Formats: sequence, C-alpha cells, structure tokens
Amino acid sequence: MLGAIIGDIVGSRFEWHNHKDKEFELFTEDCRMTDDSIMTLAVANALMETEKALESVAKGQERNNEYYILLEKMSIQYMQAFGRSYPDCGFSRAFFQWIISDDPQPYNSYGNGAAMRISPVAYVGRTQKEIQDLSETVTGVSHNHAEGLKGAEATATAIFMAGRCASKDEIKNRIADEYYPLNFTLDGIRDSYSFTTDCQATVPQAIVAFLESTSFEDAIRNAVSLGGDSDTLAAIAGAIAEAYYGIPEQIKERALSYFDVELLSVYEEWVRFIKDRNQ
Repeated sequence: MLGAIIGDIVGSRFEWHNHKDKEFELFTEDCRMTDDSIMTLAVANALMETEKALESVAKGQERNNEYYILLEKMSIQYMQAFGRSYPDCGFSRAFFQWIISDDPQPYNSYGNGAAMRISPVAYVGRTQKEIQDLSETVTGVSHNHAEGLKGAEATATAIFMAGRCASKDEIKNRIADEYYPLNFTLDGIRDSYSFTTDCQATVPQAIVAFLESTSFEDAIRNAVSLGGDSDTLAAIAGAIAEAYYGIPEQIKERALSYFDVELLSVYEEWVRFIKDRNQ
C-alpha cells in the first residue's frame, strides 16, 4: 500500500506540469499527498474494520456474503469520512459529489480513481478469486462501469501476483490475457501520451512502467516520465513495484514525513494488521 502512496507523493507535483524524463528530484517541498493517498488509506481502514467483524470465508462456504455486504458499507463510510476530512486534496467534481452525498450511489465511472486506491485488497485476499471479489466490492460503490471494475481488478491482480513471487513475464501474460493488451513500450508512447483519467488509458501504461523497471524507484520514475496523470500512474506502478521489489528504507522514511498524525496512525495500524495476518 505504501508504494501507491509514495508514487502519489512523488508524482503530485507533475500532474499539471508533466516532466517527460526520468531525471528529477524524487521528493521536494512541492510534493504532497493527493486524493490517491487519502482514498488508499480509506480502503485500508475499511478492510481492517471489516476484518475485525467477519471472515471473508464462512465455515463450510466458499464465500461469506455478509462479509462483502459489510465491506461495501465500510468502504462507503470511510471513503466519505476521509474525503470530507481532506476535501482539498484533488478530488474530481463527480467523486467529491459522491463523498458529500447523503445517499452515495455508484455513478458508472471508469475513472482511474478505481485503480489508484485498490492496492490494500491485494494484501487481504488469499486467492485470485478473493482478490476479484474484494476488488469488485470496494470499487463498485462508486466506479461501477465495466472499465472501472476492470482497471481496479487488473491492478489488484498484478500486485497480488508480484507479492507472491510471480515473474514479470507471468504478470504480463496474465494481464494481457485477461485485461489489457500490453504490446507497447514506454519509449514508443511517451511523446504522444497525454493526460487522461480513464482506467483503460492509465492502468496498462502504469503496469508497463513497472514491467520495464529495474527497481522500486525506477518504476516510479518510469511512470512519471510518461506525463499525463502523473500521480495516479506512479501510484499504480508504485503499488505493484512495492510488492515485487520492496521499498528502500530511505525512500520509506522520506515518504512518511508527508503524513499527518491521523493518516500516519492509519498506516501504522495497517502495518500491524498485515504483520499479524501473516503470522
């Protein structure tokens, strides 16, 4: 999850001032946490609260439907709560209306917000089927268009595979077979790639930024170098890269300095939650 937040922080200063090159200072005073980070932490909080109450697989069943009903409720509750607490972090107009609504309903969005916030589910699901169910539940509360659901699931799948020692070829083949063609290179699209918030024009590019990388930091630099929606591209690529490479301690410490007390407490609880879950 932290990989997504780091990508968001690093890419934040380039969203409206694209830098189509891999050479730049990683962290500056102009960097900040945007809606990508806030919603990622909200999803993490929703998953933790759901897990405290129920198990995703009921005894003698493949799926505990009550768990997913509660997760949907918690996802709405915490995304609204976090969004209302941080209203000036860059939400789209449509999503912010969803945040402040007294009756939030999915609005057929295929925006890349579906994919930038999804990384926590890859650490909770134990099987590919659970990843798909978790992703659909968390995403569908707002981004229920087929392309929004696909973008989130493809991202979660790539993170899940990367965290389980899948090779880059295995990840690429799965994504290409089930989600998006990946028959392009960053150098081949960089000059023509432009700003978009669509999942289908963001997620494949972010995945290739990871696939062409040599390290966690290189994946972030690859994503930023494309231009476009830099913070979201880097958040998606960073989430996959964290699962594959891990995060260098120096980068982790620098990124955590951008958290306020409330968000840091959520992150620290998440770290403890995942550690306990993996014991």
